[in-house]
Amino acid sequence: MSARARELRKNATPQENHLWYDFLRTYPVQFKRQAVISHFIVDFYCPAAKLVVELDGSQHFSDQGAAYDNERDSVITAFGCKVLRFSNHDINTQFRAVCDEIDRVVRTSGA
Repeated sequence: MSARARELRKNATPQENHLWYDFLRTYPVQFKRQAVISHFIVDFYCPAAKLVVELDGSQHFSDQGAAYDNERDSVITAFGCKVLRFSNHDINTQFRAVCDEIDRVVRTSGA
């Protein structure tokens, strides 16, 4: 799975790159890109806060996509992690609000 994660890092979406390069990469608490949790690869993971941040494109808004996301979230939360989901549209139109919400959750986690 680490090879697939590496491939996903190299082929990140514009929204993933924006969040990474313009906020998470220099955030004071470390985030990892395309981290492996169980048998899933998550977009961003903060081990200190046990926080997963997922960016959702249009495929996530179908019934099948929502069901898959619910399954993923159940497995990930069973590992003690909190999952935050944002749409690509949120990144494009409300970037500062997304960053503020991530920061709020990290701070309240005690990380």
